Amino acid sequence: MKEKINRIIRIIEKQIGKTKPVVSFSSKYKTIITTVLSARTKDETTFKVSKKLFSKYKSFRELAKAKTEDIEKQIYPVGFYKTKAKNIKKLAEIIVKKYNSKVPSNFKELITLPGVGRKTANIVLSLCFKKPTIAVDTHVHRISNRIGVVKTKKPEQTEKELKNKIDKKHWIKINELFVKFGQRICKPLRPNCKICKIKKYCNFYLNDLKADANS
Repeated sequence: MKEKINRIIRIIEKQIGKTKPVVSFSSKYKTIITTVLSARTKDETTFKVSKKLFSKYKSFRELAKAKTEDIEKQIYPVGFYKTKAKNIKKLAEIIVKKYNSKVPSNFKELITLPGVGRKTANIVLSLCFKKPTIAVDTHVHRISNRIGVVKTKKPEQTEKELKNKIDKKHWIKINELFVKFGQRICKPLRPNCKICKIKKYCNFYLNDLKADANS
C-alpha cells in the first residue's frame, strides 16, 4: 500500500505542478487566524476578508483589544462570521496573556484555543513550524476515501490512517496537494476522470468501469 500511495503522490505532483500553500501568509499570526476563518468558506472569500482584517489589526494584541462587533464587520461574509469573530478575539486574548503573543508549537496546546481544531492545528504546525503532520480537510478526507487508500468516516480517522500508510517525508505536502487536486480534477460532485492521471489506481473510477461493463 505504501508504494501505491507514494506512486499516486508522485503522479498528482506531476499533474498539478508547483503549488502554493492554501494558507500562504508568512507570519504565524496571519496563518492561524486565516485558517480559523477558512472553515466552511471559499478560499477567495477567506483571502479577501483576512487581508481586510489584517490591514486593521496587525497583531494578536490589537485583535485582542478589538470589539467583537468590529471584528464581525471586518470578517463578513465568511461562514459563521459571528462565532468566528468571538473565537478569534478570545484566541488572541489567550495567546497574548498565556503565550506572550507567540503561537504555541505544541498540538495539545493549539487545539485548546478557540476555533482551532485538528486541521487548523496541523496546518499551523506544518506551515509555521515545519513539523511533519497531515492536515485533513474535506478534500483530503474525500479524495483519500474516493481513491481507496483509506476507508474512514471521520477526518481524524483519515489522518491516523494516512500517517500509517504514507512516508513521513510526504506528510506536510499532502494537504496542499490534495486540495489543489480536488479543486481542479477530483471535484466533489463531478470528478474529471478523463484527464485524471491516477484513475488506474482509483477505486471510484474502477468501480464505475465495472458497473458500465455489467450494465
